[in-house]
Amino acid sequence: MTQSRPRVVRIALVQMRCSEDVADNLARGLVRIDEAAAAGAQIVCLPELFRSRYFCQTEDHAKFDLAEPIPGSSTEALSAKAKQHGIVIVGSLFERRAAGVYHNTAVVLDADGSLAGVYRKMHIPDDPLYYEKFYFTPGDLGFRSFQTRFAKIGVLVCWDQWFPEAARLTALTGAEMLFYPTAIGWHQGEKEQFGEQQYDAWQTIQRSHAVANGVFVAAPNRIGTEGTVDFWGGSFVAAPFGPLLAKASHDREELLVVDCDLARVEETRQHWPFLRDRRIDFYGGLVKRMIDDA
Repeated sequence: MTQSRPRVVRIALVQMRCSEDVADNLARGLVRIDEAAAAGAQIVCLPELFRSRYFCQTEDHAKFDLAEPIPGSSTEALSAKAKQHGIVIVGSLFERRAAGVYHNTAVVLDADGSLAGVYRKMHIPDDPLYYEKFYFTPGDLGFRSFQTRFAKIGVLVCWDQWFPEAARLTALTGAEMLFYPTAIGWHQGEKEQFGEQQYDAWQTIQRSHAVANGVFVAAPNRIGTEGTVDFWGGSFVAAPFGPLLAKASHDREELLVVDCDLARVEETRQHWPFLRDRRIDFYGGLVKRMIDDA
């Protein structure tokens, strides 16, 4: 069996708790980036909306004041760190695009500090304590990947992780790694009965994206109790075809540093040629809500 030569990229996922102090959250995120760089990480990903507590638990117009333009002060701070260390940084921000138009947005800063690209969260949930439709306009940039110094990466955000279509379309743009900045947790009233099942489903669906697309999948989550939600941490990295390379705890701040051999993408796809065998001539039904739609 012929194997591709290793092309190892070291990534780091920041698993952190978030406070009411926006400046402190940003500062602590930057410190974790410093630590990741010191550990040899080349790509660092922060959790979803790391600059603040997860404000979508209520519908509160005052929370729109947390939004910022992109580029803006947080983008500039992340850009400076990327340039300082010669690393790629993925940061999740609350974007103020225009008056009344806000997005849940991820920025990708390349190793020279330049803005490699922006992804706006496409799937916006509206569930108890996750009232995101009140705050966020659905993304309009589509599913995309970004060529960085170390790898071609795709970025999706939290609720996107439940949709195989999002992972597939991003993989089809050439992504070798999918990053999912995340803020997900247990409702305290459900945790005892459903908590284990919910976390298992969350991890399983993302590992399935690694299997179906032959890519690395990396999901950093926050921890801590905010309101009545216990954010479950459990950040992880899965290799192509799904094996877990590393997993964080459910209750501690951690820096998950993992070496990813990108040659495994090619090798996996050669032996499990799902992309080759897709019947794209019969997938038209995917653009309908249900197949019986006119």
